[in-house]
Amino acid sequence: MQTKPTLYLLFNHKLTKQQEEDAYLSLGVERIVYLPNSLLDIWKNISPHKRYLKDLLYPIYSYMYSRCTKGDYILIQGDSGATYQVVQKAFSLKLKPIYATTERKAVEKRVEGKNIKTSVFEHVIYREYGE
Repeated sequence: MQTKPTLYLLFNHKLTKQQEEDAYLSLGVERIVYLPNSLLDIWKNISPHKRYLKDLLYPIYSYMYSRCTKGDYILIQGDSGATYQVVQKAFSLKLKPIYATTERKAVEKRVEGKNIKTSVFEHVIYREYGE
């Protein structure tokens, strides 16, 4: 009996309710797992001054190797260079690296005689890297 995949999250935010629901429906995942805070702290604080990232990303690779199973999804969004490297590692481990797409909607409100325009980002779909 084949089990449903897990979705691992390597990204700087919490999923919205809409993103969670879509993950269960469109990806068919059994569960959603946030990486441990120690790894998320590494991911959230990648210095733009650091030239090479391999050593910095090693704990994340180690986690992926020990926890993720072939066919699991991993949502990877963040620093462009780090994202590229982790996506490549995910492919080598036979994982399915994905990212969330959004649609920006402008919302305009009148406050104290002034028009205030804000952007609201709404989840659309998950897309696999390389597709």
